[in-house]
This record gives sequence, C-alpha cells and structure tokens, in this order.
Amino acid sequence: MPEKKKQKTYTGKFKKLVIETMQEEELSYSETCRRFDVNSRDQIKSWERIYLEEGPEGFAVERRGRSSKGRPPKRLPKEVTEDLLAEVQRLRAEVDYLKNLQALVLEDERRQHKKRW
Repeated sequence: MPEKKKQKTYTGKFKKLVIETMQEEELSYSETCRRFDVNSRDQIKSWERIYLEEGPEGFAVERRGRSSKGRPPKRLPKEVTEDLLAEVQRLRAEVDYLKNLQALVLEDERRQHKKRW
C-alpha cells in the first residue's frame, strides 16, 4: 500500500504572510505556491478570499469539518409566549417611566442651582 502524504497545516500568521507578500509583490498563485512551498493554488485562493472578506482575523477561525446546523429551537407554549411578551412590554414601560423621571429630576436640580446663583 502506498503511504499517504501527511497533510500540512499552516498557522494563521503564515497564511497572513503568504497573502500579504503575494499582494505586495503582485505574485501569481503558482509563483506563491513555489515560493512558500504550498501544495495547492486553490488553498492560496481560499486564504485570499478569507483575507479579503474577513481580514487577517479570519485566519484565527477553525474551518475544518462540516458546519452544524444544529437543532431547530424548541417552540414554547402559546401561554408562555404571551406572558413573556406582556412582561417585555411592562418592563419597557417601566424603563421609559424611569428615564422620564430622571430627566425631570435633573431639570429640577438645574433650576434650583440657577436660583441659588
């Protein structure tokens, strides 16, 4: 049986260096492969896409394997949903009331401060 080639792994720092050098020196994908000893032009194309779309920070994201769509969120009973919506409305009204109260208190303090001087 023939031996499998071990797949190379590259650091985010190396990928950033490759793409930035390629752009600065206007190298082709093939030239870049030879210069940095990367096996595939497609890999460099993929790195370039990530770099252009997400910036250098995109190389920190682990991308191996298939992405999981996860389970769909569970539906809450209708009564619970209605209770939560009512609670949200009540809390929003309370926040608005407190904001208005704070504005009135600050205005009253300014008026009293002006009267003293």
